[in-house]
Amino acid sequence: MSDASAPQSDSGTEPKASLDTGAEIPRVHAVTDDTIVVRADFVERARAVMRALGARGAVHLRAHIVPAARLYTLALELAITQRESGCWLVMNDRIDIALAASARGVQLTSRSMGVADARTIALSLMLGASVHAPESAKTAEDEGADWVVAGHVFDTKSHTEGNGRGMPFIQTLLAATRLPVIAIGGVKPHHIAALRAAGVYGIAAITGIWGAENAERAATDYLSAYDTLGGTAG
Repeated sequence: MSDASAPQSDSGTEPKASLDTGAEIPRVHAVTDDTIVVRADFVERARAVMRALGARGAVHLRAHIVPAARLYTLALELAITQRESGCWLVMNDRIDIALAASARGVQLTSRSMGVADARTIALSLMLGASVHAPESAKTAEDEGADWVVAGHVFDTKSHTEGNGRGMPFIQTLLAATRLPVIAIGGVKPHHIAALRAAGVYGIAAITGIWGAENAERAATDYLSAYDTLGGTAG
């Protein structure tokens, strides 16, 4: 669905949808890691988050040490909730599992094949690219990505190598690409106003959602913060 009816951000720039398909890219992305995925109650929590976010959200199934067979089983289970709720299931890196489980998309990282190569084997999938520099965002756009996840923006426990890059980083990256930019890294609901004013399309969170005692409620808080600013497109 086109995003043309979405209200403009405070900066006067209209939120952007996929350049190639016009599809409505999710606004709130709940990204997992290994510690989240191996929890006994992960599927139950993930389904609750997906139902809370609905079609404006995505759950990224990301894990580096979980065996492929287990990831595939989890993806199949979450694909059921994807169909029920409209919330996207996005596989991190694993194009094979995304295709086999009928996920909506794949998030490509520095560990993954390039966007252009991925596009040749995954015509049915939406493709996001993780970027950390304006040049990488421009390359992702040129190669046919549908969105970029950019970070880390604010200080976060998951990145101990340095401080968050801050709003100047986001502004430089936004100037480099027309793709929807999803900000990640220490993003909390109270950051969303400034991010949207700068022109950011959406946000992604790991600890902010999964680290909460009630992940469903935390996901709703992010979505509510977005809605308060008029981001209810779709």
